[in-house]
Amino acid sequence: MAVSCGNGKERPAATHAEAGGNVVGPTCPLAAAPVHTGDGTYYTFADGSGNCMFPATPNDLDIGAMNKTDYAASAACGMCAQVVGPDGTLTIRIVDQCPECKPGDIDLSPSAFAKLAALSLGRIPIQWTYVPCAVSGAIVYHFKDGSNQWWTAVQIRNHRFGIAGFEYLGGNGQWQSVPRLDYNYFVAASGMGPGPYTFRVADVNGATIQDSGVVLTPDGDCVGANQFPDCP
Repeated sequence: MAVSCGNGKERPAATHAEAGGNVVGPTCPLAAAPVHTGDGTYYTFADGSGNCMFPATPNDLDIGAMNKTDYAASAACGMCAQVVGPDGTLTIRIVDQCPECKPGDIDLSPSAFAKLAALSLGRIPIQWTYVPCAVSGAIVYHFKDGSNQWWTAVQIRNHRFGIAGFEYLGGNGQWQSVPRLDYNYFVAASGMGPGPYTFRVADVNGATIQDSGVVLTPDGDCVGANQFPDCP
């Protein structure tokens, strides 16, 4: 069964077994994820969009912009961090980059900052560590507007853990690794061909998801068959 592809306007609901695909379990180094320390600040225009090129999420503003070092050329995009502040603990999703922030710092939405301390403070000490995102359904392949068989850009959305790698199965039967650019798209500069495609995605724990029948859908979504497994 092919994956479910939409027009990108509204992602259909998905289950882990919605379509044909397979998943290989994780090694889960995140069970001992390091604790980072730095400063928490906030930026007033936070709406869920930003350098990660996700759409705005006005109903989910527990978000943050990661410092340039830990942003790691977009590797942090879509990851979730549990942040501890003076007055509380909150799990946020990384959607943007804060170029001027020092290593360990996170620039938060005002509503997220307010759950950790009074907004009037402006800057607070924080500790944070990466944690699984509380997603539902399968991962989503989003094709950038303008994608075609000669230039193909894919973004992974709705993932439980950070994305470590993305490949497609070439016409020669060999897996082709696709580089990730700092605006959070995996871009095959010479294209992936007309499709449908078979994709393989790896998370930071070493788990992999493979989906076949992915249709080229510029500025649209294809919902995969699986989600990355929970850590034991």
